[in-house]
Amino acid sequence: MGKAKAARRLKENEAQAVTRTIRVSPQKLNLVAAMIRGKKVDKALAELEFSNKRISDTVKKTLESAIANAENNHDLDVDQLVVAEAYVGKSIVAKRFMVRGRGRASRIEKPFSHLTIVVREVEEEAA
Repeated sequence: MGKAKAARRLKENEAQAVTRTIRVSPQKLNLVAAMIRGKKVDKALAELEFSNKRISDTVKKTLESAIANAENNHDLDVDQLVVAEAYVGKSIVAKRFMVRGRGRASRIEKPFSHLTIVVREVEEEAA
């Protein structure tokens, strides 16, 4: 008995990985995600490896997880994978207060983000 298995949201030639509650603003994370969108996974990994952005290590880990999911769970060929989608979502915002001059205080917001990476297997065209 029990609940029926949910239908797969992705196509048969796709796999994804999600990292939630990353301590960086969505705007900054989206800059790194935009670097790898549409690229082959080996080029994307190389670009993340040598990026100066602090968050590129987390994005690299998520991409490696998506590649591992494609290989182990969905039997896709790693050499033909492309980053089909890399999108960022907003998460919680931690609010803090900082002491200012003249007995005042101002609010400091510390945003968090979600990252989803979808990789797709593409057939190489014969040249």
